[in-house]
Amino acid sequence: MRRIKTIDDITKDGQVEFGEGYQIVSEVSEADAILMRSTDLHGYELPPSIRAIARCGAGVNNIPVEEYARQGVVVFNSPGANANAVKEIVIAMLILSSRGVVQSMEWVRAHADDPDILVDAEKAKKAFVGHELKGKRIGVVGLGNVGSKVANACVDLGMDVFGYDPFISVEHAWALSQSVQRVGTLEDLCRNCDYLTLHVPSKPDTMGMIGADQLGLLKPGAVLINFARETIIDEDAVDAALRGGRLSWFSCDFATPKTVRMPNTFITTHSGAGTGEAEANCADMAISELKDYLENGNIANSVNYPSCSMGKARAASRIACLHANVPNMIGQITAVLAHDNANVQRMVNESAGENAYTMFDTDEHLESKTIEALKEIPAVYRVRVIK
Repeated sequence: MRRIKTIDDITKDGQVEFGEGYQIVSEVSEADAILMRSTDLHGYELPPSIRAIARCGAGVNNIPVEEYARQGVVVFNSPGANANAVKEIVIAMLILSSRGVVQSMEWVRAHADDPDILVDAEKAKKAFVGHELKGKRIGVVGLGNVGSKVANACVDLGMDVFGYDPFISVEHAWALSQSVQRVGTLEDLCRNCDYLTLHVPSKPDTMGMIGADQLGLLKPGAVLINFARETIIDEDAVDAALRGGRLSWFSCDFATPKTVRMPNTFITTHSGAGTGEAEANCADMAISELKDYLENGNIANSVNYPSCSMGKARAASRIACLHANVPNMIGQITAVLAHDNANVQRMVNESAGENAYTMFDTDEHLESKTIEALKEIPAVYRVRVIK
């Protein structure tokens, strides 16, 4: 029986199904793995029994991923599972910032007691004339799971779409419409854009990436949309651009003390992925990742260890070693196995940055002294006997 501790409300109805062989426990000290969403785990006391953490969502700023890597804890996320939900709300913000929809509805509510409201509304509507998206230039920063979907949707709306992503994956490049024009620099992307929408994670090289210089390249009266992370914009620069007319509207998903005081803003409650479908998709992906890791040792969509798979564990034994990415680690592991005459059927080793993962199948169950010898190899964080 494998035990899972859930943190946060994982789905709207509160239902989490792992299936046979799994039990949801109330105490983290009893758990083998954690399924979570948005709780901040920095400073969280993680018991040694925890082998993996899966976050229902893409961002992992709330998890000390490198600290956990050195404890041999694999951290998973669920990239792309909520991408459609975010895409839809971004398109909604494009429309709301262009057509005066919210302002006209507010006018109607404010004049609800007017007996001649039907006639007066006809006169008032001139104040809310907007413009169409068709033919307008939009720059999409980041062409990953969300950005590629936003770019393609904007193509379907008849917009002139430009994209910037120096690290675009082959998968997302194939999914991108041929009508999306890729540019080589952020400055070239911003130049003369009517709209700029941001879809990159918060990292040292993206924090504050949209500031006064980039905003100054946009067409006067442009619209900025940020449903990615609050840290990727210079809030002071955005505020100045709104007050100076460089930006006509700013839509974001982050109600910070600064954004809530900016003029001409649409700000939501970090609900870009807030649909029942997105929550279910994220939970399904995270649960699948945890189960495959716990049952077979396979890793997919980890943020602190490399992807690695050997399919289902069918040999007599399967062992996984989580360790630092240092020279001669394979040699040390195989030396321990050779000392005990262990016959290895298959072995795979993958690395990602400072961390690496080695998994192997053997014809027979390893003796406990062999497992202990593997654990004693310098720079080995954890040894898992999967089967």
